[in-house]
Amino acid sequence: MTKYFIHIFIFVILSISSLFAETFEVEMLNKHEGQINVFNPPIVRVAVGDTVNWTSVNPGHNIAFTKNGVPDGVEKFKSKIGADASFTFTVPGIYAYNCTPHYGLGMIGFVVVGDDTSNLESIEKIKYPGKAKAIAKELIEQLK
Repeated sequence: MTKYFIHIFIFVILSISSLFAETFEVEMLNKHEGQINVFNPPIVRVAVGDTVNWTSVNPGHNIAFTKNGVPDGVEKFKSKIGADASFTFTVPGIYAYNCTPHYGLGMIGFVVVGDDTSNLESIEKIKYPGKAKAIAKELIEQLK
């Protein structure tokens, strides 16, 4: 009988937490506000359990977690080019991501989960290519 109540309790807790989870939208765009190849918005702040949907408004874009740009224990994530993508965040921290074909052109973004910036130092150490270096510097200032 106790085992039965434990299962019900766990089910109720999981159901309640999913009721409060939110979904955030990020657009993958060819241009926006005078910039080319951008994620809009470039920084999203979410809670643990929230989901981010990346919408491929224009063809030719994807989303990939940047190497060494996610909290420890998080698996690689990469969408197909031209496809929408979705990821539910379960580990707090900063997630750096990019568009694989346009990474060097500065198409990068960040998701901050649970207001946890404990991995900021590793995010700052990433060797961002080309135009992404200057854009990363600007965006990282907003994360501090």
